[in-house]
Amino acid sequence: MAEVCSTCGLPKDLCVCGEIEKEQQRIRIRLETRKFGRPTTIIDGIDDKNSNLQNIAQKLKGFCACGGTYKNGQIMLQGDHRDRVREFLIKSGYPQENIELQ
Repeated sequence: MAEVCSTCGLPKDLCVCGEIEKEQQRIRIRLETRKFGRPTTIIDGIDDKNSNLQNIAQKLKGFCACGGTYKNGQIMLQGDHRDRVREFLIKSGYPQENIELQ
């Protein structure tokens, strides 16, 4: 017998809870200048309860070939990677309309 999702009541292989949660998030990608004039890309608005932000941060660092961290519900990347982050999030299944570049 297949396992049933406690949220939507569908079998686990047909569950759409993760996709619905991705569609409801408003993600902001912005550039800040930090100490000594270094640019830092900040990503916030991703719900950390339903998605593993540390895992997303690790994949983003590899995709953008830069350093970074996850802290206080935000992902911080060293350098200006706004366009690459947007591209990565769209490939990950987040809707393009919900991603805001600043």
